[in-house]
This record gives sequence, C-alpha cells and structure tokens, in this order.
Amino acid sequence: MIETIIEPDRTIRHLWRELCEYRELFLFLAWKDILIRYKQTVIGAAWSVLRPLVLMVVLTVVFGWIAGLESGAVPYAVMVFAAMLPWQFFGDTLSKSSESVVANAGMVSKVYFPRIIIPTTTMIVSLVDFLISFVIFILLLAGYGFWPNWKMVFVPPLLLLAAVTSLGLGYWFAALNVRYRDFRSIVPFVVQLGLFASPVGFSSDVIAGKWRLVYSLNPMVGVIDGFRWALLGGEAQLYVPGFLISIGLSAALFAGGVIFFTRTERSFADVI
Repeated sequence: MIETIIEPDRTIRHLWRELCEYRELFLFLAWKDILIRYKQTVIGAAWSVLRPLVLMVVLTVVFGWIAGLESGAVPYAVMVFAAMLPWQFFGDTLSKSSESVVANAGMVSKVYFPRIIIPTTTMIVSLVDFLISFVIFILLLAGYGFWPNWKMVFVPPLLLLAAVTSLGLGYWFAALNVRYRDFRSIVPFVVQLGLFASPVGFSSDVIAGKWRLVYSLNPMVGVIDGFRWALLGGEAQLYVPGFLISIGLSAALFAGGVIFFTRTERSFADVI
C-alpha cells in the first residue's frame, strides 16, 4: 500500500516560492476578509473613520487639555492622528492575525497550503482601513492649514515597517493561540496596554533623555516617531538611535515569528 504524506516545507528558503505558487489563494482570502469586514454593517467603511477620530478626541482631551502636554507648533489633534495611523494599522493587524488560524480551522484541517498565508492576509483589511484614515488625515491637515513636506515620501517604507512589526508578533500569537486558547484574551490586553505605553497620545520627547533609548525597546515607538517625522514636516524630530533599535527589533520579531510559525504549523491540524 502506497501512502502520500504532504507536509509543509520547513525550510525558510522555500517559503517565498510556496507563497508565489499559492498567490491566488492569498488574494482570495484577502478579498474574503474585506467582504466579511464590511458585510452586514450599518455604516460600513465609516467605522474606519469614526474609530480614529473618536480616539483622537479622547487622547487630545486627556493628554493635551487635562495633562497639559505640549505638541510644539503642531496642533495637538494633528500630532495624535499622525500616530493613530500606524497604531490602528498595527493593532488591527495583530488582533486579526492572532485569531486567523483558529477562525479558519476547517480549512487548516482539510487541505494543505502554506498556513502563513492566513495571518498574512489579515494585513490587507488593515491596509484598506489605513488608506481611508489617511484620507481623513489629509483633510484634517487642510482644516488646520498645515501641510507636510517632501518627507511624506517615506510613508510607504514606514508603513512596511509597521506591517513587519505587526505580522511578526501576529505570527507568534497565531501559532500560540492554536495550542493555548487563552492567548485569545491576552492579545486584546496587549493592544490596549500598548496604546498607552506607546507615544500615541503624547510625543516621545517627553521621555527623559537617559530613558529614551530604553523606551525605544518598544518597536512601535520608532514606527510612530517615523510617521510623525514624515507627516509633520520639520516640526517633528526623529530620534535616530531609537529608530534604528526599532528597525532591528521589528526585523528580529518578524524573522522569529516566521520561523516559529512555519516550524509549528505541521501540528495545527492535529490540535486545532
């Protein structure tokens, strides 16, 4: 009796080749996620506008009015919204990717394909929300009569850095969530805590000089600072040592997440 056993290719060098072979599946799952995101919603894509706007108002009131933190020559609301763009993208991607494998348990247990496609496609929905919010940000700038300069060309690579950071963590949590379902409760807590631990409602300049480098061990600090530097013209300065640390940590998280996910995915169908 001859048996054919299909196993995932566990060598990282072949991962890209497999992803290219299954690119149509990637596009199908991404489109499905977009449809599910807006299907049977009352206000549809308006959620992508209301969430950052409401959070911007709350953070502006708490940190700008009550705490009395300064934003320099930039309107406080603009400074907060510039940080909300990468943070919303990061938080949504991390939350959706960590749940993605369990949510697609039926597909995982019945047919072989590179499982890493599942958490990766969740980034597409977050990207759509990001683009909608970015348009609102441009309108907000116009309302304040404040315009970015040539540094705005760095937004795409900074968005790529945010994607690397969120997917890196997402791969870790997605794999862990298959075996330990309590990670389903841990991820929302991490995202909520990270919102206040990251410089979203305030500028990272308020961190004392000697602690600035330590604070940059949060990889989203560099991402948010980079977005502000790119979008707020010459009004926001980039702390280069901390930014380089964020790049290194994000790359390490992503590489480690890919390796961990691909090495554990062979057991998904057995325990999911």
